[in-house]
Amino acid sequence: MQTSLPFWIVVGDIHEQTANIHRIPHIGEAAGLIVSGDITNAGRVAKATEVLEELHRVNPNLYAQIGNMDFPEVTGFLEQRGWNIHARGVELDEDVGLMGVGYSNATPFGTPAEVGEHELHMWLDVAYADIKDLAHHIVVCHTPPYGTRSDALADGTHVGSHSVRRFLEAAQPDVCVTGHIHEAVSQDYLGRTLILNPGMLAAGGYVLLQRTAEGIHAELRSVREE
Repeated sequence: MQTSLPFWIVVGDIHEQTANIHRIPHIGEAAGLIVSGDITNAGRVAKATEVLEELHRVNPNLYAQIGNMDFPEVTGFLEQRGWNIHARGVELDEDVGLMGVGYSNATPFGTPAEVGEHELHMWLDVAYADIKDLAHHIVVCHTPPYGTRSDALADGTHVGSHSVRRFLEAAQPDVCVTGHIHEAVSQDYLGRTLILNPGMLAAGGYVLLQRTAEGIHAELRSVREE
């Protein structure tokens, strides 16, 4: 990695386990730390605050959203701190847009922040509108696209979102970083869109995003391999 070029670190599925955040190389030098969701284990604002404040001490440029295991009220806290990326897009760097969609589609477990495909579709469109005129697009979506390596359970069943898949096929962003399915650590493509699921932070996974002369470089990394 050329640390002279702008780079960002993406983590997700934290579930209140933050030890590995301190093991990611150069994390304090990153242009930002992006959280894809599942900050807590069905935690409310107090627990989310504890986790997020630790991340903020590691890198003050924080971009975050809730996953299905966080209560929706946590979004309000993220808004107050200026960290929220759920259902919105922001310009990370010149001509580089980041958009986020948190929550998840329905699961068998009745977790705190589940919605239908219609809501996911709406949020994707709203967030994309904020960045569509930029040259490069990074999508951070807690729920993976249906029918890819990123949404496959251990038995091969696909449980991702049809709305996320349709959006990626149509918009063709440079990169989609997702999570939610811990065992589906993977790299895949939908058209030209690179899809990365780094798995749980506690297992060591994260994504490195870097702006290069050619565009956006993205790759799976693990603190266990550094």
